[in-house]
Amino acid sequence: FGHFSDLKNILNSGLFFPVFITGLSGNGKTMMVEQICAKLKRECYRVNVTIETDEDDLIGSNTLIDGNIVFREGPVLKAMRKGAVLLIDEIDLASNKIMCLQSILEGSGYLNKKTGEFISPADGFTVVATANTKGKGSDDGRFIGTNVLNEAFLERFPITFEQSYPSVAIEQKILVNTYKNSTGKSDDDFCKKLVTWADVIRKTYFDGGVDEIISTRRLVHIIQAYAIFGKKMKAVEVCTNRFDDDTKNSFIELYTKVDAGATAEQISEEARQADITSQMDDNDSESDDEDAI
Repeated sequence: FGHFSDLKNILNSGLFFPVFITGLSGNGKTMMVEQICAKLKRECYRVNVTIETDEDDLIGSNTLIDGNIVFREGPVLKAMRKGAVLLIDEIDLASNKIMCLQSILEGSGYLNKKTGEFISPADGFTVVATANTKGKGSDDGRFIGTNVLNEAFLERFPITFEQSYPSVAIEQKILVNTYKNSTGKSDDDFCKKLVTWADVIRKTYFDGGVDEIISTRRLVHIIQAYAIFGKKMKAVEVCTNRFDDDTKNSFIELYTKVDAGATAEQISEEARQADITSQMDDNDSESDDEDAI
């Protein structure tokens, strides 16, 4: 789903063509890259970035081996030498130390200052970066720790893919396959209800009605918990405990409606009617206040 085919074409071309993939957490950005590499039988070096990640972590550093100082190459140089795919995960968590990749993102190789060697990338080498933001930071505070990346650094990525959650049909298929792989059994009805539940929450989230969202990863966690415990509500509850009490309770209440047979359209209409009633009550309250005055 999403940009799978486009990214597959890029990686299959063997050209150096860095790609930046952005999107909300848990929608399959990293897994997409890994699965494409597996399908194409391309070697992939994944680097998980934090604020502490520096040039030594990426490029390599001197280390003591048997009493001798030896330069040990990092994942970036290894990927360059092998013509592999370099996957930089959560790149928007990086500090300005990530700027050591400037020349590498131009495809022009890298001069190792510690050894004096110039490493040219082998054919097939390219870079894919994933992030929850577009490198502009997170104003709403949802992704604490993300940083504003240097504009010149971002300009070295020719294209950016905006990854969204999969469609209802694809997401249901993911859950069905996950449950079958875990138990050898089928429970298409539960998978369908989970996807409907998540779809309603996401629409409410994008409309500004709630501050939290149910990701595809969270749905997979729920179906795995169900495979372990064998209890649907327990699986939903333990996997929504990470949210604050009000959010968790509203999510669980919403699932009970879906489990009882309510459709996404019925729930949305119910919510709309509730909003209308609330607005009418507010208007009545204002009128009473004016009369009192």
